[in-house]
Amino acid sequence: MDTMNVMLVGVGGQGAILTSRILTQGLIRAGFDVKMSEVHGMAQRGGSVSTQVRYGEKVYSPLFGKGAGDVMVAFERMEALRYAAFLKPGGLAVVNDYRITPMSVAAGGASYPEDAVGAMAEKFRTVAVKAGDIAVELGNARCMNVVLFGALARALGLTDLPGVDWEEVVRSVVPEKLVELNLAAYKAGLAAGIEN
Repeated sequence: MDTMNVMLVGVGGQGAILTSRILTQGLIRAGFDVKMSEVHGMAQRGGSVSTQVRYGEKVYSPLFGKGAGDVMVAFERMEALRYAAFLKPGGLAVVNDYRITPMSVAAGGASYPEDAVGAMAEKFRTVAVKAGDIAVELGNARCMNVVLFGALARALGLTDLPGVDWEEVVRSVVPEKLVELNLAAYKAGLAAGIEN
């Protein structure tokens, strides 16, 4: 199998790193060689955060460059556009149809792109998920990252990997007091992860 390159991008505090850990743990259980990198940026101030996960038979580096990504999971619409250059033409984009207004936009120094999901769909296979709305319906907006993971698992066919029980992986990674909520979030994401 060729090495698969996955990028998870979002804003600090959205759970991109926790989601990367769920993905990485499951892929290791499936027998892949897996490398993960974290780039925090200004995470503590709501700045951009990205992680890269590479997996395959043998992976030599945790990083890949522009135009090499097979999959992107964007936790916020504008972050999808910010990192779009990393995706291969026709790559898979799982985009949270959710807006966080950056400070520069709030202060009037910049404008927020109007149809980020549509712009992604013009160039990439795109799965748009209203993970924020789903998470709120489940009772906690902070589980939207695991909703997105479920959508990724469905869109990428990860649920068919032999030797991996993704619910068990979620259970092993998230805090114990939040296990049931996150299992519900994962299942809701599976249901939502259908390509547009």
